[in-house]
Amino acid sequence: MSTAHRRFRDPRSTKYDFLGSILVRCPNCDKVAHVGTAPDPAEVHGQGVFVPRRLVCRNCGTSKESRRGGLTLHRDPSGSSGDPYFGARLWLQTEIRHGSVWAYNLEHLDLIKRFVQAPLREGIPWHDHGRKMTVVARLPAWMQQAKNRDEVLRAIAHIHASLLRT
Repeated sequence: MSTAHRRFRDPRSTKYDFLGSILVRCPNCDKVAHVGTAPDPAEVHGQGVFVPRRLVCRNCGTSKESRRGGLTLHRDPSGSSGDPYFGARLWLQTEIRHGSVWAYNLEHLDLIKRFVQAPLREGIPWHDHGRKMTVVARLPAWMQQAKNRDEVLRAIAHIHASLLRT
C-alpha cells in the first residue's frame, strides 16, 4: 500500500460543514428520514446553518418544518446523538464499549472512517492560525487510538449496513 493511501491530512472540516443533509430516525415510524434545507421561494436565505429546515420521512409521510435560527448542538447524556434542528435521533450511530460512534451523513462518516483507518495522520500544525477545532481534532481519544481501530471500523461498517437494511 502506498503512503498516499495510508496518510490522512485533516481537511479542516467542522461539524457545520455536514449540517446540509442529516439522516435521522423518523419520530413517528422509526425508519430513516432526512433533514435538509426547506424550500425558500424567495431565495433570500441561501444555504447557511440558520436557514429553515425540513424533516421528511418517505416511509410514513411525516414532514416537519423548523423555525428560523433554531439550532442546538449538544449530545444527550444517555449517549444518543440527535440532529441540531429537530432533536431526532441520528440514523448513523451505534454504541461500542468505549462510547458512541455517530455521523450526520455519509460524507461525515466517510471522513471519520478515513481518519481512523489511516496509520499516519497529519493534523493542523500548531503554528497555523486556521481553524483548529475540526471534526477529526474533536474526536474522542479512544477513537484516535490505534488499539481501537478495528473495533471503530467494525462499528462504521455496521452503520453503513444499517442503511442497506432500510
